[in-house]
Amino acid sequence: MLDEVGAGGRSDGTEGHVGEHDAVAGGEHDAAAVARDRYRTLSVIVPVFNERNTVAEILRRIRAVDLPVQLEVVVVDDGSTDGTDKVLSVLQDSTVRVLTHRSNRGKGAAVRTGINTARGQLVLIQDADLEYDPDDWPRLLDPVMKGKAQVVFGSRFTGERRAMRPTQWLGNRLLTLTANVLYRSTLSDMETCYKLFDRKVLDSITIESDGFDFEPEITAKVLRRGYRIYEVPVSYTGRDASEGTKFEWRDGVRALTTLVRYRFVRQV
Repeated sequence: MLDEVGAGGRSDGTEGHVGEHDAVAGGEHDAAAVARDRYRTLSVIVPVFNERNTVAEILRRIRAVDLPVQLEVVVVDDGSTDGTDKVLSVLQDSTVRVLTHRSNRGKGAAVRTGINTARGQLVLIQDADLEYDPDDWPRLLDPVMKGKAQVVFGSRFTGERRAMRPTQWLGNRLLTLTANVLYRSTLSDMETCYKLFDRKVLDSITIESDGFDFEPEITAKVLRRGYRIYEVPVSYTGRDASEGTKFEWRDGVRALTTLVRYRFVRQV
């Protein structure tokens, strides 16, 4: 007597499992195909303030990255007074556009200016101080190009890094823990510079912060909107105060209050 089986399947389920695997693989392939068709250009926003000694090198590294998409670079000079503008004036080309704030308005304002003029379907934030390496971009792009994510953060705490100052390490951990508790997430690095977005995600959010509180604001609003944040490890070579780092303890306090505020406002 023959066992009753479904179409194309054995009673022990062997072929059924193969079929399920094929279906999952087919779904992933379809998602990747849709992503490749949808994402044609990566817009990289580079906010710059008094980075005369590093901006040329970061743009050299940016141009050297091999990407699966076209590249647009939008550099926003946020009122630099150290001659950064003169360096940038000779670095513009068909890939790199330079926008200028007449006065220093803050990182968030510079990022907002860049986003408003970016043309790509994907948007990535890149600092100009050499702490983050553009060679990590393909790692950030990978889950998006496979159709697995619309928002990707690069985590400094799961990749290679130069040891942070204890206060910096503690501050980052405290802010990330606060974000996780308030927004029921499991991030390892909320304050990372490396944040990659599907442009449609950014278009659904209004960015209000002008300073470093841009980082907690965008994280809070993305999570409040119900987007899942995908994390990948990135390398990190941090600077200290003597090397020009601009983040101060006051910025940490402001980030903390920003996380709390956007958790309890009715709309984001």
